[in-house]
Parts: sequence; structure tokens; C-alpha cells
Amino acid sequence: MTALPGETPGTDDAPAEDAPAAPAPGGGADGPSPDGPTAGPDAAEAPEAATGGAAGADAVDVVAEAASASSEEPPEAVEESAKTEKPSEAANSSVASADGSAAEETSETSADGSESAEASADGSESAEASADGSETAEGSADAAPAAELSEAQAELAAQRELRERIEKRKAEKAAPISAGGGLSGTAADLLAAVRAVESGEKAGTAFFARTAPAPTPAPASPRPATAQPPRPAVPEVPAPQAASPEALEAVRAVLAQGGAPEALARPAVDALGELAAELLRTDPWHLLAVSGVRPEQADGFARALLGSECGPDDGRRTAALVGRLLEQAALRGHTALDAAAVRTALAGHAVRDPDAAVLNAVEEGVALLFGEGGDAEPDETDAEDGEPDEDGVREADPTAVADAAPVRMFLGLDRYALAEESLADGLARLVNTCEKTADWTEAAAGAPSPSAAELIRTVASAGLVVHSGGEAARAEPAALIAAARGLGLRALGAAHSEDGRRRLAAATGDPATAVTLAGLLSGAQGPGRDEDGALALDLLVVLDAPQLDVEGAAVLVEALADGARLVLSGDPGVLGSAGAGRVFADVLAARACPQVVSRTPDPGPIGELVSGIGIGELNQVDAPGKEVVIVPVRDAGEAVHRTVQLVADSVPRAFSIPAEETQVITVGHGGAAGTRALNEALKQRLNPGPGRFGGFDPGDRVVHVPAPGRAVPGVVRSADGEGLHLDCGGVPVVVPQERVESSVRHGWALSAHQAAGMRWPAAVVVLPGDAAQGLSRPWVYTAFGRGERHLSVVHGVDRALPHAVAEVPAQERTTRLRPLLEALLTPDAASSTG
Repeated sequence: MTALPGETPGTDDAPAEDAPAAPAPGGGADGPSPDGPTAGPDAAEAPEAATGGAAGADAVDVVAEAASASSEEPPEAVEESAKTEKPSEAANSSVASADGSAAEETSETSADGSESAEASADGSESAEASADGSETAEGSADAAPAAELSEAQAELAAQRELRERIEKRKAEKAAPISAGGGLSGTAADLLAAVRAVESGEKAGTAFFARTAPAPTPAPASPRPATAQPPRPAVPEVPAPQAASPEALEAVRAVLAQGGAPEALARPAVDALGELAAELLRTDPWHLLAVSGVRPEQADGFARALLGSECGPDDGRRTAALVGRLLEQAALRGHTALDAAAVRTALAGHAVRDPDAAVLNAVEEGVALLFGEGGDAEPDETDAEDGEPDEDGVREADPTAVADAAPVRMFLGLDRYALAEESLADGLARLVNTCEKTADWTEAAAGAPSPSAAELIRTVASAGLVVHSGGEAARAEPAALIAAARGLGLRALGAAHSEDGRRRLAAATGDPATAVTLAGLLSGAQGPGRDEDGALALDLLVVLDAPQLDVEGAAVLVEALADGARLVLSGDPGVLGSAGAGRVFADVLAARACPQVVSRTPDPGPIGELVSGIGIGELNQVDAPGKEVVIVPVRDAGEAVHRTVQLVADSVPRAFSIPAEETQVITVGHGGAAGTRALNEALKQRLNPGPGRFGGFDPGDRVVHVPAPGRAVPGVVRSADGEGLHLDCGGVPVVVPQERVESSVRHGWALSAHQAAGMRWPAAVVVLPGDAAQGLSRPWVYTAFGRGERHLSVVHGVDRALPHAVAEVPAQERTTRLRPLLEALLTPDAASSTG
């Protein structure tokens, strides 16, 4: 292997740039802007996830977002998901993000074309989620959908069910109280607890205890596996029906009255519904629900409509700001924010009383309040202190109250709160209902490796198991699935991508044992549901588990029947989920179940290099067959030139790997050597053409994004009146014409988060000079591990690469799953092995 990064000089290139867009409404203190934003042709990139830092860093994240609505996009801002619509139809820019423990970057494309950088250092990327959530229900493309229920419809149904649960919860609110009357359930208890502690009525240790669900009997005997007939493929479900002309006209009138561009009418109706005009007239700050509209622009719109009635502490304004801060945090991977960080951010938006603003948002149901800290149960000795009052109630010792651990308060959106609580309860249910006396000794004896045998023995006596390891360790879950099916159990493996599904099927030797997670949940793949509506499975192994976000994981666990076994398998070193939460890391940290750590190393020079990166070391490795090659470059232009040369000539000639089996991976979408620039250069060399099908030609490599956080590689085959026809890993997909612009991009070059969960025979990782600040250990670990036989590193970041590997680990996301699991599960349930 040639000299490693850091030993060759590099030059910094200009930061990533994107096409500017016209300003959105309400341009700050000068009032609304008459012109609406426009989106360039590259505005919508494949969604990627982002996390922010741990709670201590949240204040920095949200204050930075509050203080400046426009900032330079960091090179790692891989997820730039700006929703592009024609200016006459929409003027919405969408939000992009990234994360570390999972966050590759977060860049919010503002309505005036500038991007607000909200990137975490560890490199995960944030799902592209426009404020109306319209793209969250698009159909899946990495597996053949079911004839009866497509994946998109299944996702819509799951979201509809979640919204119904939220509405039911809101409808069950308790009687009004002086403050916090908008709360219910755990959040109301927590608020009451904080007030009791602050007033000295009770000690902080007297609250927040939870009771684990009672175990239920396990099934008497396993049910035999049954073969399921294949389901026919259907085209992707078209986008939802367009807004009614009446609703659009009414919204245009309100926007015109407020001095906002009429181009915002369609995205406003998409975000707010048919009553958007009425909502905007009574509460102009609802305009913040339109992706790309910034607070100062909504303020100008409100001033034009309300005049002197509005002010910085208007309850409508502060509630909308709190909701926006939490939505932005979710794009960075957080499911909750420290209340202190929210208050600080509100102060940055000129809110004079942030405490009252937070309380107002809670009472209005915009956010839920949670507490963390203090002992789960009060000390019984404290009850003996103090004298009883006239009602026989003992007063708490003031000294004990002062010594009690402080309660730290968090704010979160109800959708993530419900998902985390549902997931914690579901995991506890699996732990408690599993048959723990099963004897799989004979099956373990026939395992192909000691680590596989250990995994089989552990799963035999546990309902929930976490398995961790690198690429080579994927053979162990495959051995577990084969062993379980040999015992007559209905066992199945679910991977994050179609590529992962194919690799798992090859490892088990039976295509029926492997599905994609999206295909399983939609019913397009797998055994279907039993008479109770649960997945007809006795054992489910989820590979690429770090890619699970909290909402997807909650839906999955809820679909498993009592007594079923669940194995979460993955590599803790890779970038995390594109959506909010860090399920795999939280389950590991909570020690909520047995953990099996694989002892199978990744082979070859690439495996040795990546293994070192995982522990913070960028080592030189012997690569006699040129498995790893470093290509120094001076600037971004040379980086693009050398990348095209490697893909088109060098790699095919030296390794007999065709260009279509080589994947280019870079840090960001923008910039002189981002995915857009690289894809343009690679198309000109490998498949030149006029782009007659919406910018695409037959033979173009593309990436299809059917839903936020899911990037499905494919190849363009043709186009007709139905839409763009793709071949996604052997699965035919038809993308409707109206969805092509927002959900399909050229795919010769991808971001690291888009590439997570997939591998190619060869990978070319491009690190131009402006990528330095976007690098982190998880990003490098993920990108360098995508090549099976060959890895080329186009290197122009000098010492920034070894620095990132050694000094920039994954940043934490603020979530509640870990404490919820620790409260639910008993210590003996979390006994660890491995």
C-alpha cells in the first residue's frame, strides 16, 4: 500500500456550494420579500441522517441554528435534501442533515438559498424530511411490493396508526391545571414531580419509577416453517392527490396579503392541509411548517397580517419556534432536547421569556416534557424523617431534598416519545415472554465457527440478543438462521438493503431466509402475518441494525408476537440511522439483553485497515495485490479527474472489475468534488447522453429514494407515460413522472451514509481538501469498508484524515430509549456473554 493519508501534502478546496435560491417570505426586519424561493436542478438529494452532539452539545447546535439562518455548508453536509419543485408550483427547500454516531451532516437549505449547517462531527446523515412529511410515505423500491398492499401504503398505514394513537393520547388529557394542562401520562407526572421538588414538597427520588410488564407464557412448541408463494411486483405508488384548486387559491390570497410569494401555496397546502388558508390567517407562524421557511421570514409574514398584534413573545410564535427546534433536532438524530438548550435557542430568537415559552409549548401540545435523574425509588429511611402534619403526612427533610439528585428536563415531539416508549415496552415484552429453557446444544455443536456456536446457544435462552461484529461476522447470523430452521422454527433474516439481502441469502444458501426490512414490514417479502396480525415468525435476525431508527424499530417490534426471538446484529462502528434515534447503540449501552461479540476478524488488507480505524488507528497495511491504493491529489479538479480515471480505466484494467461494479463515495453532495460534480463527470465518460428522460438516459446509474433514509441503487432502463423505469437490484421499479425530480439522482457517486449497508467489488473514496471538517471515525470506517476486493482513496486532506480517525469519534444523540430500557428490564435479563 502506498503512503497513507497525512504523509502527502494537500490543499483545501473551496467549500461546498449550491445554487442560490430567491428569498422566501418575510425577510426579517424589513418585512416580507415579494419574491419566492426557487430551487435549482440539484436541490433535492437523497435523504441522509444526522445526529447532533450529546446533551451538552445540544445548546451549541440549536443556538447556532437560531443565531444564523444562513451559514456555509460543511463539506460533510452529505444530506442536502432540498425538495425541488418548479417555481410556479413550489418554493420549498428541504432540510438536510448529518450525524456522527450517526450523523454525516445536516444542512438546511433555507428559502433564500443559503444553507444552515447543522452537522455533527461523527458523520451520520439525516433523513430528508420536508415539513409536510409527504415523502415519508413513498413506496419502497428495493423489494417487489405486494399486489394487495404496497410498501408505500404500508408506511402510510403505520404513520396513520401512529397519528391516531397520538390523537387518542391528546384526547385523554386530564382536567386542566394551573400550568401544564396540555400534558398527559408520563409527561404530566414528570412536570408535577419537578414542581414538587422545586417547591420542597417532595424529594426528587420519589418519582419516575416504572414497572416492567408481567411476563406471559411462552408458546408451547415452535410452529413449523411454511413456504410462502412469491408476490408479484407492482409499480411504485404515485404521489398523493394534488391539492384542490379552491384550497390553493385561498392560500395564495393569504400569502399575497402577507407579502409572501404565491409559489409557497402548494407546499403550504401539502404541509397544513385543505384548511391551510384559515390556519395561516389565524396563526401566521404555521408558515414554518413549510420546509425552507426561516423564523425571520415567518415573522415578516406575521407582521404583515397581524400588524401590532404580534410580538416576539406571542404564544403562537414561541410554540411554532419550539416545534421547529425539535424538528431540526430530529433531523440531527435526537429524539429529545435538553429544555435548557431549547430555552437558550429561544433567547437567540429574541424570545424575552424562554421559560414561559417552553411551558406554553407544552400546554399547547406542541412538545412533551420528560425528566431524567434522581433515583427510581425513594430511600425508605427518608420516610422516617420529619414529623407528620395534621393530616398525617410526613414532611420531607429539607436536607434530603437538597441532597437529592437533580432532575434534568427534556422536551420532545410526541411521535418520537410514543415510538421510544412503545419500543421499550415491546423489547421488554420479548425478553419476558421468551421460552428460556430451550436446548439448542446439538444445533450449536454443528455451527461453522465458535462465535456462531456461542450465538446459537445464547439465542436459545433469550428473547432479545445483540450481536456485534464486522463484515465477516455476518456469517454467524446466517448460521443461526439455518440452525433455527433445522429445529423447525420459522426463522428469517432482514437486511437494510437489497444488496444485504442477497449477501445473506448467499450465506444461508436459501433465498427464502432473507428479506429486506422494508419488504418485511410492507408484506412484500417474508411469511406475512398470522391470524392475530403479527409476523408469522419464531426468530427474526435484523442485520445492519445500526441503521434502525426509533420509529421503524417500534413498528418492527410491535409486529412480533409474544414468545418470538429477536436478534439485532450489526457493526457498532458504522454510521447510524438516517432517522431519529440510536436504537442499536442504546440497547447496547443499556445492557438490556445478552450481548455476543464476534471473534471473527475481517480478512485481507482492507479488513485489517478498517479494523484499525474502528479503534482509532490509521495503520499502513501490506497490500501486495494493490488491494488498497492511495492516490494523492492537490485540488478538487484533480480529484474529479483521477476518480474518473480510476473508475473508467485503472480499476477495470488492474482488477477486471467493470465500472458498473465500482462505487464512488464522497463526503458531500455540493462542492467541486461532491456527488453532483462527480456524477456529472462520470456520466460524461461512462454514459454520455442528452438526459432526455428528465435528465436521465437508459444505462445511467441512479439512486432511488422511495422514503427518507432509504437509498436504493438502480439503473435506468426506459421511460414512458407511466414514469421512469428502473432496475433496482433485479427488481423492476416504476417511478411516476411527478416523483422523478425529487426521488431519483445519478448514482455513480454516493455519500457514505447512502452507501451504508451495501458493498461493491471496488470502492473509490474521494476526499478533496474541503472535506476535512466533515470527516469522523464512523464516516471513514463506513466509507473504507464498502469495497470487497479493492479500495482506492483519492486523498487531498493531508493530516485531517488520521486526525479524524484518532480524534473525532461518533457524537452522541440525545434519546430516551436507554433510560426507558434500564427502568423496564431487570439486571438478570441483561446478563452478557461474548
